[in-house]
Amino acid sequence: MPVNTKIASKAKEKLSAPFSAEEGKKLYYYLLKTRTVDEANRKFFRQGKLLGTYFSAVGQEATTVVPTFLSRPTDAIGPSHREIGCSITRGIPLKNMLAHLMAKRTGMDKGKCHPCHYGGSEYRIITPASTMAAQTVVVTGCALAFKIRGEDNIGLGFFGEGATAQAGWHEAMNFAGVQKLPIVYICQNNLWAESVPARLQAAITDYSDRAKAYGFPGITIDGNDVVQVYVTVKEAIARARCGEGPTMVECKTYRWYGHSEIDPADYRPKDELEGWKKKDPIPRFEKYLMDQVMLTPADKTKMVADIEKELEEAFEFADKSPLPAPEEALEDVYAPGTFEDWVKGWLK
Repeated sequence: MPVNTKIASKAKEKLSAPFSAEEGKKLYYYLLKTRTVDEANRKFFRQGKLLGTYFSAVGQEATTVVPTFLSRPTDAIGPSHREIGCSITRGIPLKNMLAHLMAKRTGMDKGKCHPCHYGGSEYRIITPASTMAAQTVVVTGCALAFKIRGEDNIGLGFFGEGATAQAGWHEAMNFAGVQKLPIVYICQNNLWAESVPARLQAAITDYSDRAKAYGFPGITIDGNDVVQVYVTVKEAIARARCGEGPTMVECKTYRWYGHSEIDPADYRPKDELEGWKKKDPIPRFEKYLMDQVMLTPADKTKMVADIEKELEEAFEFADKSPLPAPEEALEDVYAPGTFEDWVKGWLK
């Protein structure tokens, strides 16, 4: 599928070749780590180690890892419930992510949030809400703040195709278009909103067409082609930083498993799943890197060993961590300080 970005010339001038060997290797590492941790979490869930449920992103790693890899640490990320790749790539410690899934005190949320709601202000990742597209509204607000302050930061908003039916999503898109905000919207169209196929969700084939109604470019790409995602999102980010406004990138992809671990996904045709497994983004990218002499079998062996070691240590840490005490439920509800402090700070 050809890349059709329609990026303005002054944004293109800032772009270089796709990536160096070192960057390609590092990107592969994050993709591999995301897949390994995701599959391990599914196993931990079946062992009864995780509380609540679990939302796997196996099969669609490129749609979260690549945009996050291309972002800066100061850029804001608005994830949904299937964006484990954003947190891993941005650098949230694996031990705290696992503790979060086990609802332990050492988790990023101190054991208070819904599973897979990874986030943390120090990582510029907005902790998502259970309401679909809610984070899209918040990260759009972050982009507005960046523009008002004159900061060279952008927002990355992630959502599935099903979330584009939410009123808040349309409000955010319209506002971003009118204000020409520095933000890139990543639509992960995995063809199913829980058990509802995309063809019954909207009367359009490409969800990127929705961006036209709000006055900015919408692009549809192969979300399982790491290189294509890299090139497209890199141009969209450059466009946002140049002051040329939002871009919506629709990544056609596929989740291998059910909506959550309690969903057998038996409503999907078996041949559809098998067809998408042949488009697995990780081996496709691995072949590309090896063909370009950017990755060796020895490199991969070391990566696997390093990831498995970190995962083992992270699990041990999380498993031994304490659960929060009942009285801690009322902590962190209000910001520290008094109302008087707040007024003084606002008046400065």
